[in-house]
Amino acid sequence: MEKIKVILSGASGRLCTVIAKLIESRDDCEVVCGVDITGTAAFPIVDSFDKIPCSADVVIDCSHHTVAPKLADYLVRTNTPAVICTTGHTDDEERALREASEKVAVIKSRNMSLGINLLSELVKRAATVLGSDFDIEVIEAHHRNKIDAPSGTALMLADAAKEARDAADLDTEYVYERASKREKRGDAEIGISSIRGGTIVGEHSVIFAGNNEVLTLSHSAESRDLFGTGAIRAALFIADKPAGFYTMSDVIAEIL
Repeated sequence: MEKIKVILSGASGRLCTVIAKLIESRDDCEVVCGVDITGTAAFPIVDSFDKIPCSADVVIDCSHHTVAPKLADYLVRTNTPAVICTTGHTDDEERALREASEKVAVIKSRNMSLGINLLSELVKRAATVLGSDFDIEVIEAHHRNKIDAPSGTALMLADAAKEARDAADLDTEYVYERASKREKRGDAEIGISSIRGGTIVGEHSVIFAGNNEVLTLSHSAESRDLFGTGAIRAALFIADKPAGFYTMSDVIAEIL
């Protein structure tokens, strides 16, 4: 079987480094080039998409969100599909990726873990079945050096619950802290809480609290390898797909 050729955007970053190491041990794909402002690797790394010396079957992007417009331009110009692992895009940056997906296949997720994306589907199902009779709380924990809070994954899980609530014509309000409030919980609330400490890779729980019963759906990441594995799985999925904007739900659907 011919190997899928991969370009890593943000090649010197933490996640791309993990992905590159994982790909080394695989026989279905290979890294042919990286893009970053600095760094060295077993493959060439250039500091601009314009300097990429070869073609590829897919780009895996783990760079800074501000790279999105230049990345989108490269994807369209070279007809190359992409896996977007980067989060924090502005509306304009998101629009650039969406417009690129009209010409090439683009898959984007706030979290590349297959387990997390399956959890998101389960949250959606639970919120549909349990409806307004259950209060929803999202709790996430990460290492002490993580800057943003709540995590993109926590918001992804909250959005999954909100999607189910929207379908049932239920109002939803995200609440990030209650210290300033002196009032009971509102029916529309989805509480989102963040914990930061130590070297926690990533833990997410969604609590459905009803009368006399509590359902908790949770996921614990023990290594960043799982995010790299998910990104590679997404790259293999998207490499031969027609133009469109895909999510990890599409990858899971193909597995099922």
